Amino acid sequence: MKLYYSPGACSLSPHIVAREAGLPVILSKVTFNGATRTTAEGEDFFAVNPRGGYVPALRLDSGEVLIEGPAIIQYLADQAPKAELTPERDTIGYYRMLSLITFISTELHKGYSPLFSPTLPPEQKTTAIDRIKKRTAYLESMLADKHYLLGENFSIADAYAYTILRWSPRAGIELTDYPNLSAFAKRMEGRRAVQIALDEEGLEMRFKERNGRLN
Repeated sequence: MKLYYSPGACSLSPHIVAREAGLPVILSKVTFNGATRTTAEGEDFFAVNPRGGYVPALRLDSGEVLIEGPAIIQYLADQAPKAELTPERDTIGYYRMLSLITFISTELHKGYSPLFSPTLPPEQKTTAIDRIKKRTAYLESMLADKHYLLGENFSIADAYAYTILRWSPRAGIELTDYPNLSAFAKRMEGRRAVQIALDEEGLEMRFKERNGRLN
């Protein structure tokens, strides 16, 4: 399989899941240059993902391309059931996970989208940031009594949430104001798979103390 990504974009989420699952996923960096988007192999990325040319995209061994991050992380988890990256199918825990991933996608991830526009009017920027802060506070409350969003075990929802939390400085959000999320982010950066994914994308750990001991 081949994962098309852009460093630090939402494609970091399936990148982390692939490394957690131990899947032999090949990476293809997509370069954004104005209206053009080119893969590491020199192909037009719009030909890979004609639905807007967004990362991530996952080319399966069959040649078929799967797009949309929430679908991709679920697919990757299903390829490695022994890694237990999702709750068991047909349980309420599984559907809670789907509900949470939908919330992260529609309420938090998409909430950041306006902030990536250089022409966003100040009043709309303020509205977007206020909305993000409310959604961030909700995730903070979810972690009041557990290490990960669904309990004590890592899941694909955690990879997605961590990826979006890395964008918090863009909204002027300091995770030190959210102690549960701050601890969660540092916990995520203590995971070997997260460290590998960050290194492969040329990214630094944003939340873990730099002199902290790596697991």
